Parts: sequence; structure tokens; C-alpha cells
Amino acid sequence: MNQPPNPLFFNVLDYGAVGDGQALDTPALQAAIEAGHKADGGTVYVPAGSYVSGSIFLHSNITLYLAAGATLLGSENPADYPIVDGRWEGTDQQTHAPLIAGHSLQHIAVVGRGTIDGRGACWWRMHKEHRLAYPRPRLISFTDCRNVLIEGVTLTNSPSWTINPVRCDNVNVDKVTIINPADSPNTDGINPDSCRNVHISNCYLSVGDDCITLKSGKEDNGREHLAPCENITITNCTLAHGHGGVVIGSEMSGSVRRVVVANCVFTGTDRGIRLKSRRGRGGVVEDIRLTNIVMEDVLCPLTMNLYYACGAWGDETVSDKQPHPVTEGTPRFRRIHLSHITARQVKYAAGFLFGLAEMPLEDISLSDISIAMSPDAEAGYPEMADGLELMRRAGFFVRNARGLRLHNVEVTGQLGPALTLVDVQDVDLSASATHTPDAGAPVIRIQNGQGAFVHDCQASAGTDVFLHVEGANTREIVLNGNYLGRARQALVVAPEVPPDSIAHVGNPGEVCGTFARIP
Repeated sequence: MNQPPNPLFFNVLDYGAVGDGQALDTPALQAAIEAGHKADGGTVYVPAGSYVSGSIFLHSNITLYLAAGATLLGSENPADYPIVDGRWEGTDQQTHAPLIAGHSLQHIAVVGRGTIDGRGACWWRMHKEHRLAYPRPRLISFTDCRNVLIEGVTLTNSPSWTINPVRCDNVNVDKVTIINPADSPNTDGINPDSCRNVHISNCYLSVGDDCITLKSGKEDNGREHLAPCENITITNCTLAHGHGGVVIGSEMSGSVRRVVVANCVFTGTDRGIRLKSRRGRGGVVEDIRLTNIVMEDVLCPLTMNLYYACGAWGDETVSDKQPHPVTEGTPRFRRIHLSHITARQVKYAAGFLFGLAEMPLEDISLSDISIAMSPDAEAGYPEMADGLELMRRAGFFVRNARGLRLHNVEVTGQLGPALTLVDVQDVDLSASATHTPDAGAPVIRIQNGQGAFVHDCQASAGTDVFLHVEGANTREIVLNGNYLGRARQALVVAPEVPPDSIAHVGNPGEVCGTFARIP
């Protein structure tokens, strides 16, 4: 993206800034910005030094440039952050103004090799002690802006979300480092909210909440005011020590669509790729592609959860696993494709995908996926949902999905099945070679599956049971072209499964295994 066109420089020292880390330099910084505005734009230059500031407000065609050695220190006095109309976690309301703010602007930039330190500890403490009348400030937040660039700077100790563009168009975040303590509350890294044409590249993030989250507001404001988050690329980033690596939701009532995530590394995030919503939110997450991602030391590499309960624990509408009527408040996940993903030292589960009974996950594909479990993992919950059982070194768990495609999916070191499918329809599983170390546990477990085609797979040496089928609603399970000779039992069928529900033909080596129906 082009820089703002005017080349004029406005050195904040010329407007009274002290830069000693003690004096409040907000008036000088704002005066330099206003001078640039009167000149129809330019660069506000912050030389080496430490500048204490409250909220500053950019204008169109202004670049805020922090030189190497320059540190902008957020004031620790809440009075230096005026109360403004804003958005907090998807709901429009009054909040403390961001440290760097802008509204209805174009061609704005925050760039350089300097540091912006929000000094958020005082805000985190007041938040935990319930001493704030208004939500905490963001570090950088622009609303209804076009052509936004944030490049090169280091951002740390944000009071809450670090970068939060809202309803912006053409946003570029490049070569940015974000570091917030792992225990700092709600200090997400980059959260585009109802934005279009966002490009996040070459960044390093280590934060106290989700690293990068795509949002589109909540239903609280009325659906007529919602706007989608769309046309997003996230590339060449390293994401560490957050609750999630790349996250969509849970505030996604305006929908999230056309997203590409590629060439990223996740280390130490609780979840890797995380999609979350619940009944009442509405909206659609669709046309999402994630590829070439490597993860290490994660609790669960992939989750899609339409029973997300954070903030709604015990709400029967959210937690009920029985089908509800489909309304405008029914969220929907569809056309989501993941490929070439490697995860090592996984603790809870290889993947957790849970659609609604009335709105299954639709058209989900996983290809070329390799997951290795941590041998010393402890048990935990792979997602935030009521009624879950603890999981430890579990494989993939999928419930309520339609149009599921799995190709070359490998799980090693898990306890129990590598793949559990419950209440699924139209499944295609191919070219997957894995086994379970648990005696008697199947590699694949299908419960109440309707239309599953398992082909071109092979049972690895040491496999006890390759496929276990159960459930009275099971229909049309087909095994074809698999090599199952190394399994002690190729197929085990529970007694409630209707006769003629399973066809197993053309599976070389099956004669070496066995077919069994449980009496």
C-alpha cells in the first residue's frame, strides 16, 4: 500500500515533546499531528526517546513514524484516555479511547522501528479488581478507515486488544512484533472486526489471549447494522503462547468469508486453528482455506465449535445437544479446507469438530495432515463447551458434520481411535495410514454415520481393529480398495446397526483380517 502522499515531516520535539519517560507528551504529539493535518498530510516523526502519552488521534494522510530507539509509553492515568463511542467484544458501547486512534480516515500509517508500550499492568489490575467504569483502551484501533498501514513497529503490554481495526477497508499489517504477557487478560494480538481486504504478513505474536482473530460483531446491536469480515490473508507469521493461533469468532454475527491462512508456525498456543460460535449469534463462516502450517506444543491443533460456552456457561439454549429450529440466530460453518498441516507434541486431541444438531458443519476437508501426540500429556478439555469429557492424547473427534473429506490424515501416539465420527453424513476417507496403540480400540469409529466411503487406506502393523461401526441410524458405509490384512479385525459391527448397512468389497488382504458382528 502507498504511504500517505505528502512528504512533510513534523518532529514532535519541535512541538514541545520532552521524551524523558516522565513528562506527559500527549499535547505535543497531538500538536504535531494537527500541524500535519493543516498541511494536508505528512509524517509525524518521533525520534529516539521515551514519550509518555494518553490517547492521540490521527487524521487522514498522516504517518506516525517511530524511529529506532523511540518508545511511546501509554499513560498509566485513565483520565488520559477519554471516553468515546467504540466497540467492545462485538458490541457498540462507550469505552476508553485507544492509545492511537482514528475514525473515518484514509491513508493513515503507524510505522518505524520503535516500540509502543501500553504499560497495561495497571489496566489489568483494575480489570481484575472490577474498578473500571468503562472497558479498557485498545493499543491501536481505527474505525471506518481506508488504506491503513501498520509496519515494522514493536507493540507490547497492551491494556486489551493490541491492533483492532473496525469496519476498515484495505488494512496492511506487516513485519510487526507483538508481545504481551501470557497471563495478561484479553490481550489479543490482531483482531480485524467487520473489515475488508486485510493482509497480515511477516509478524511475530506472543500474547495473553488469541493471536489473530477475525470477527464481525454480535447480534446485540441488531443484525441490520452488521457487516462481514472478508477478503483476508494471513501469511508468513509465527504465533506463540496464545489461547488460539488463528481464530474466527465467536463474535461473527456479520459473517466471515474468503480467508486464506498460509505458511505459518504456531508454538505453544492452546488451540491452533480455532473457529467458535453458538446459537443466537447467527452469521456464516465460509470459504476458508488454511495450508502449510506447522505447530508444536499445542493442546488441540484444530477446533470448530458451535457450542462455544464462554460467557454462556449453563445456558440450556447454548448447550442443548438436541436439534433446535433453524432461525437467523443459527450460526453456520461451511466450505472450510485445511491442507499440509503438521502438529507435534499435541496434548488433548488431534482435532475437535462439533456442529449443531440442526446445522451440521458443511463441506469440511482435511488433507495431508500429520498429528503426533505428546507422550506425557495431561488430560484437559479441547474446547469450551458444556458437557464435554476430558481428553488426553485423543484423535480427531467429529460430530454433526455433512460433506466431510479426509485424505492422507495421520495421527500417531493417540490413545483410543484416531478418528471418531458421530452423527455424520456424506464422508469420504481415503489414503490414511495410522493405528492405535490401545488393544481393542479401533482406528476409526463411526456412530450413526450415513453415507461413509472408506477407501485406499491401509491398516498399519499392530492394528487391532480397523473400523468399528455402531448406532441404529447407521446407513451406507462402504469399504473399498483398502489393505486391511495387518489388522487383527478389519471390521467390527455393533448389533444395533441395521443389516445391509455396510458393504466391504475389493479390500486386498481382508481375508487375513476378520469381519465381526458383535452378537
